[in-house]
Formats: sequence, C-alpha cells, structure tokens
Amino acid sequence: MAISDSDNSFTEESQTPLLEGTVAGAVDYKGNPVLRANSGGWRSASFTIGVEMAERFSYFGIGCNLITYLTEQLGQSTVTAAENVNAWSGTAQLLPLLGASIADSFLGRYRTVVIATLIYILGLGLLTLSAVLPSLIDYVDTNKSMSCCPKLKVILFFFSLYLVAVAQGGHKPCIQAFGADQFDGEDLEERNAKSSFFNWWFLGVCGSSAVAVLGLSYVQDNLSWGLGFGIPCILMIIALAIFLLGTRTYRYCIKRDETSPFVRIGGVFVAAIRNCHTTRSAIAIEEEACGTSHRSSEQFKFLNKALLSLDRHKEEGKVCTISEVEEAKAVLRLFPIWATSLVYAIVYAQHSTFFTEQGATLDRTLFPGFKIPAASLQFFISLAIVLFIPIYDLIFVPIARAFTAKPSGITMLQRIGIGMLLSATCMVVAALVEIKRLNTAKEFGLVDKPNVTIPMSVWWLVPQYVLAGIADVFTLVGLQEFFYDQVPIELRSVGIALYQSILGLGSLFSSLLVSVIEEATGGYGRYSWFSDNLNRAHLDYFYWLLAGLSVVAFAAYLYFAKSYIYNRPVNIVSL
Repeated sequence: MAISDSDNSFTEESQTPLLEGTVAGAVDYKGNPVLRANSGGWRSASFTIGVEMAERFSYFGIGCNLITYLTEQLGQSTVTAAENVNAWSGTAQLLPLLGASIADSFLGRYRTVVIATLIYILGLGLLTLSAVLPSLIDYVDTNKSMSCCPKLKVILFFFSLYLVAVAQGGHKPCIQAFGADQFDGEDLEERNAKSSFFNWWFLGVCGSSAVAVLGLSYVQDNLSWGLGFGIPCILMIIALAIFLLGTRTYRYCIKRDETSPFVRIGGVFVAAIRNCHTTRSAIAIEEEACGTSHRSSEQFKFLNKALLSLDRHKEEGKVCTISEVEEAKAVLRLFPIWATSLVYAIVYAQHSTFFTEQGATLDRTLFPGFKIPAASLQFFISLAIVLFIPIYDLIFVPIARAFTAKPSGITMLQRIGIGMLLSATCMVVAALVEIKRLNTAKEFGLVDKPNVTIPMSVWWLVPQYVLAGIADVFTLVGLQEFFYDQVPIELRSVGIALYQSILGLGSLFSSLLVSVIEEATGGYGRYSWFSDNLNRAHLDYFYWLLAGLSVVAFAAYLYFAKSYIYNRPVNIVSL
C-alpha cells in the first residue's frame, strides 16, 4: 500500500497535470491526484469521527473516575490523588506537541494515528492487567489490606497509565487534523462544511464521553475495575479496524519539496537574533527590495531583521524570505491567545477532580437501593454539549450570520471569549453550591462525620456541570478551529497539539496551585482548603479564587484578541 501522507516521498513536483475537479495539494493512498467527487468530504471524515469517539470513550472512561480508583483502590489521600490525576491529564495533553511534531516532520498523520492506536491498545491491555493483578498474587500475609497494594501493581498501573498518555499524544492531534484535511479549503461548499466539521466532531466525541462517564463509572464502582478498563481496550481494537476501512477514500496531503516548517520558522528567529543590532534603515531598504506589503508585517517587526543578510556576498538561500518571516509571525501571534486561555484550562481540570469529590459527599440516591456514581455527574457536561451544539450550529449560527454576514456567524475569537465568561460564571455557581453544602453539613451536625452522606441532593451540582458543558462548546471548539486554521498548512497537527497543550498545562498548573494552597493553608493542626474531610475544607474559597483568575484572564484575552490579525484573507475580521 503506497500511502502518501504529508511527510512521505511523493512531492508536489511529481504530480501529473491536474484535471478539472481535482483537489489541489492532495493525493489518494497510491499517491495519485484525487477527484473531489470520489474522495474526502463527510464520507471520509465520518471514519475519523468514529475513531475519535472510540478514543474519547477510552480516555474519559479512565480519567473520569481515576480519582476514585486512586483513593479507594490505591489508598491515596484526596490531595495526592487530585495531583496525580492532574499530572497524568496534563502530561497526556502536552504530549500531542511531540506527537504532532513527529507526524508533520516524519511519519505523516495517517501512519501516526495507526501507530498511536496500537500503543493505545497495549496501554489499555496492561492497565486492565494491573487492575486484576491482586487476584493473581499469592499473599504471604493474608491479613494485608487492599490499601497496601503490591508494588508490582502500582508500578504496572502507572506505567500503563502513562503509556496511554503517550498514545493519546500521537493520536489526538493527528486524527482531528487528518479529518479536517478531508475538506478542500479552496471549495466554498467544502470550506463551510469544514467549519461544521469541528462542531459535529465535538458533538460526537462528547456523546461518546457521556456514555463512558455513565456506563464505565458504574461498571468500575459496582462490578469490576478490570472490566471497566478492559471494555475500552476492546473498543480501540474495533476503532483501528474502522480507521483502516477508510484508507482508500482518504485524501492525503502532499509533501512539498522544501525545508521542514520547523526549520524554516526556527531559522527566522535565529536570523532575527543574529541581526538584532541591524539599523532600522537597513531593514527598511531590504523590505523595499523584497517588496513587503503585507499588513501583518506591522506586527513583530523585529522579525523583519531576518530579511537582511549581514554579508551581502553570502548565498541568497541564507536569507529568509518574506513568506518565511510572515509564517513565523503567524505562529508568534498565537502565543497571547494561547497564554490567556490557560486559566480556562485550570477551571476545566476541576470537573474530574474536586467536582467529583463534592458529589461523593451528597445524597446520590436515584431510587431506593440505587446510587449513581459521583463521577457520572460529568455526564451532564457531555449532555449539555450534545444538546447545545445542534442549537449552536443550526440555529445560532444562521441567525448570527444574518447580522454579521460572516459564514461562521461570529469569529473564532468571539466564540472563545464567550466561553471564558461562561467558565467564570461556572466557578461562581460552584462556589455558591459549595457554601450551601457546607452549611447543610453544619446544620445537621455532620462537620466531623465525613463518611456520612450529607442530606442534600446531588442534583444541586447539575447547574455547574451544565455551565461547564456550554462553555466548552464555545471555548474548546473555538480553540480547536482557531489553532487548526491559523498555523501554516504543514503544521496543522501541531496547531491541534497547541490547543491540547493549553489543557495540559492547565492541568499541571492546577496540580501546582493545589499543592501551593495545601501547603499554605494546612499544617499546624489546621484544616486545609482540600482537607480529606471536605466538611472542614474550603473548596468554596478555591472556586472563588478561580473565578477571580478567570475574570483577569478574560480581560487580558480581550486586549490581545482585539489586536489579533488573522493570517488568512477570508478570516480577516475584527474581534
């Protein structure tokens, strides 16, 4: 099978003349030009959505209830478990930067997805083994409690867990970018379909996440952790088969016979630093000679120094071109948006940690004799997304389009900003509900009885989950489309990885913030904000802190978003 992906040997120069209806810049699995009518589009993209649904089912099937496994099965404290969950989640969300770099520079997106899925299956298989391992060990001390887990079990568990993170690092950025590649940006109909693709992609993965949260959390809490980890393993095997079925219909990007985009962009920064003492007049002469006329050249003008060669007798190839400088500027413009989105990611990290711990203390009785798992409340995030995305795509966008005349209704940056405000509101609601929970514990004399269920319905937590879900529809989908659209074409996998890195660093920052607050508020016989006895803790203070940080981050985001210049003419609009 002669797959020709974005980094394989098939080059632009080897193409035959393009026929009418041929997709420029794309080939089939044999390396031949492809016709728009019989390749790509929703038919091919649907395979990638199906595979991603399976991957998200597996990932959330592990992550949504991980804090419960760590506290109940491995005997960790609430703070340690929360830190471990955030560390794993952060690592898993940062590794896509490495996976995308490998894909865009060496393997190509198709091959990277296949290899990553195989690693995923291995990791899930070992994770399942670690969950059932105690039953395979003959204890010398039959009185050993389950909280004192064998070292082999702990080592295998964390090795498997981070193997899944490595697999997710290769899978996540490439499968989404590969799916978006199935739409031709030069065709008006397919360009509009691509914008909808990101919405329906998010709908599909959130639907599968909702099923995972409801189904697997129940299986893990009430039946078997081994079965709860084994089901995702089987599903990923099926997902790999589904992905391979679409091989003949996919569009594969052509590798251009030019320098790696990483080398080109890095070379611009190196040349600019090398010429940092060059006079402004010399740069102006060089720009005029090169014919610089891009409006974006007004931003980050220090990079224009890369246009000038200190030695005029050097080879012309040693001097950066205008297009290379503009490419570097396009990447640099992303940084303020990336940085100001980090607080949103810190808030996002609380959904699977302290939100779950809150729910575990409340009355979770659905009907007599049946309690829902605390982790299953995350279902309402996915449910809100599943219900709101069709409303957004089919109702909100057409109405907004009538007023703004923009194909997407509102700009990507406007969409992200709205989600940030909703996220801050979510933290305010969470703080108010936590105050209500603490007051109820005091009212019924349960402050020092952490193992007794507080007579307050778990449904009080639903509003904060719903707000979190609607915020995700705006911010997470907006960030996905923004970082895919605004990077150089060859770096689109890296663009998706940059979006993922926001969530990754947010989780790590959340872990760091929890550690610092625990150290500052605990000790000397005091109850910290995150005490194992949540009735003595102050999660409400933590939520107020996050709400305040969210407002500050939004103000900074608004400043940078207003001055942002889109790097494609079709998207050059103000915030």
